Amino acid sequence: MERAQNNLMVEVLINAPIEKVWDCWTSPAHITQWNYAADDWHCPQAANDLRVGGKQTATMAARDGSFSFDFWVVHDEIMLHQRIASTMGDGRRMRVVFSTDGNATRLTEFFQPEKENPLDLQQQGWQAILDNFKKHVEADWKNKLQFTVQINAPVEKVYQLMLADKTYREWTAIFNPTSSFEGKWETGAKMLFVGIAENGQKGGMVSRIREAKENEYVCIEHVGILEGDVEIIEGPKVQDWAGALEIYRFHQTEAGTYLVIEMDATAEFKSYFETTYPKALQKLKEICEL
Repeated sequence: MERAQNNLMVEVLINAPIEKVWDCWTSPAHITQWNYAADDWHCPQAANDLRVGGKQTATMAARDGSFSFDFWVVHDEIMLHQRIASTMGDGRRMRVVFSTDGNATRLTEFFQPEKENPLDLQQQGWQAILDNFKKHVEADWKNKLQFTVQINAPVEKVYQLMLADKTYREWTAIFNPTSSFEGKWETGAKMLFVGIAENGQKGGMVSRIREAKENEYVCIEHVGILEGDVEIIEGPKVQDWAGALEIYRFHQTEAGTYLVIEMDATAEFKSYFETTYPKALQKLKEICEL
């Protein structure tokens, strides 16, 4: 895309895959972690209706409470993992472009300047936010885990058995003997991943299916926790990992299916998943190869 006349441009190269960069840019749970230009400011709340015509808002506030304002845009164009074009509240246009650059992601932002502040000051401010975004993504990416397994069965069979109620319970029993799910593996659907704790209480994770492509790809976003029948989607209990992703990728090979799992993990649970997830995938392999 060529730079439009009179537009300003800021850019960063981020050491993370494009899917991760997109998620950090669009998820409110991540937006509040990076959307400020200086350490004496913060972004206490954000929302993003990620669709054409949807509205994205963010509260920008001084940490000492002396001043705050809401910045908002309406999305005009959305192309997954490629670009987002939006109109700001004052009518100015902006566009964000995502592109793969080797093993990294280049994020380029074009925006129409306002008339009150010098152009160089505006560019410095937008660049500072983008630099903060880069730091957030790269730090968050350090807790990304990846697990793989080769399964001697066709993709269609692996996809079906991995997600079917009965066999899902079997391979995820490695995590919890009572593990199950409530919901549908469909794009946009709400999903509860549940189990019974040692004290007999029902608990688990409140999630949604960000995207599902049959026999290809499933992206799960974890948005809260389940305590009994209570869904908790905000507050200190979930702030460290709300917005975390768990992604299943299915690749057809000559030998069958190469399954890749990518997931965000907090430092607290990283070693746990590093121990248990390979065992769970081995169980799935056994189920699929019967």
